[in-house]
This record gives sequence, structure tokens and C-alpha cells, in this order.
Amino acid sequence: MDPTYIALVLIVLGILLVLAEAFSPGIYMIVPGTVILVIGLIGLIYPDFLVSWKLPVVTLAIAVPATVVTIFAYKHIGRPEPPSTTVVDSLVGKKGTVTVKVVPDNIRGKVRIGNDVWSAGADEEIDVDEEVVVYAASGVHVRVRRL
Repeated sequence: MDPTYIALVLIVLGILLVLAEAFSPGIYMIVPGTVILVIGLIGLIYPDFLVSWKLPVVTLAIAVPATVVTIFAYKHIGRPEPPSTTVVDSLVGKKGTVTVKVVPDNIRGKVRIGNDVWSAGADEEIDVDEEVVVYAASGVHVRVRRL
């Protein structure tokens, strides 16, 4: 098989792997994509390189730093965020705004606390847009009173 044809196939494959990483970050296709792309470019310039003993040595010389740089970059670019969970007990004492009228003996009312909306109940009727404070929580429901 013609080494120039092999080089072109490697370049196309390398580009496809780099694009796969670009559209789905974190699958680590950037490392083999970069290595294959560089090997293909070298093979296009020096076709005899692809059938020489130098190919595995140069491939390793490219792959090791590319892997180290990629892992280092992903550790700093894609730092994981802590999961965003709310423990209902942590809502006690928080202030919110009524978004759906809260009535006694019923949890159909809704209260916005921060960015979340919670089902709410109260001992008295509380109208929409009134400010409230949470005094108890259970499951996904809160008990509120007027501020």
C-alpha cells in the first residue's frame, strides 16, 4: 500500500478523533487523535517514515507528553462541582416568596426559596408575593409563616 495513502487515512482518522473529543469532551479521544494526526502529517511529508523503525519511537515520544498534558488540562479545566442537593432541614430559617397561595391544612401552596420552588403549607392563609420564613420541613414540603 502506498505510504502517502496511509498518511492521508491517518490524518482523516486523527481529525475525526479530535472532532469526537470536541463534541463529547472527556472521552479522551484527543490523545490518540493528536498522535495519529501528527504521525499522518509526518508520513505525508516523509512517506518512508511510516515503514521505518522510527515510527514506534516517534509515536511514543508524541503519545506520552500528549497524554500527560491532556490529563493535566482536564484536571484543571473540568473540575467537578459538588452535587447540588438540598437537605430539607437546612431550609428551616430560610426566607422565601409565595408563588402559589398557601392555605391551612393543605400543601398545594408553593414557595420559592432561592432558586427552588417547594410545596408549602401554613397555619394561616398567605397570598402570592408575600415574604415567608420556613419554620419546619418534611420530605419535599415546607411549613412557612409570614415574615
